[in-house]
Amino acid sequence: MRYAFSTLGLPGTPLERSAALAAAHGYQGLELRAHPEEPLHPGSSAADRAAGLRTLASAGVTVLGVAGYAQVAAAGADEPVLTEIHALVRLAADLEAPYVRVFPGGGELPPAAADAHAVRRLRAAAPFAEQHGVRILLETHDSHRTGAATARVLDRVGHPGAGALWDVLHTWLGGETSAESVRALAGHLGYTQVKDVRSAQELTPLGLGAGALPLAEAVALVPEQGWLCWEYEKRWYPGAAELPGQLARGREHLEALTRAASAG
Repeated sequence: MRYAFSTLGLPGTPLERSAALAAAHGYQGLELRAHPEEPLHPGSSAADRAAGLRTLASAGVTVLGVAGYAQVAAAGADEPVLTEIHALVRLAADLEAPYVRVFPGGGELPPAAADAHAVRRLRAAAPFAEQHGVRILLETHDSHRTGAATARVLDRVGHPGAGALWDVLHTWLGGETSAESVRALAGHLGYTQVKDVRSAQELTPLGLGAGALPLAEAVALVPEQGWLCWEYEKRWYPGAAELPGQLARGREHLEALTRAASAG
């Protein structure tokens, strides 16, 4: 198993610092939040992208994914959504990242309409991503919170340039067991985001293993050569504990869960 964490837990932190923290605490990768307030985003210059890649390479850390905010199931015209996805794909390719994260975002629509938007846009964007060596991952989130809802879209897209990002929190909040999520996403899964919270009503991020999420069940179902990415949502919960002091314990917890799954 390989481990990464999201820079969402280190909002606005220079890339050198994030890469150094990953390397020092046993994480092989970073999920880069691709927002203008972060060091690298779709508006970054070619020089900044090249410098960022050198920084990561010198630390021995790879970019697992570029976490974008395009909403493929949302209402509106296709062109702005596809333009945003193309920019994210180019950024990922420049950083040698295999994945781009997109959201559904169609919660205000009837499910059939949200599905149709997502299918149409992912079908249009997937070949472009494949040409750049990148896979677009639809996160289990908002209007398509469960593995079943996400797979409903991806089964219709039917292209290797599109897949799924399993956010364990959201499938749990959607009432799915980990086994149900993995069965639904079979053949689509890119990587898995893990996190922990106190309850379905109290979503302030906690250290891994300190909350209510069934992380042992989830980790046991992730392929041995897969990626686990800790998404600690410090950006949205400024009162949460700082991430750097928890990174070693988080990685040790994931390693323990991985060992237990292998032994079982």
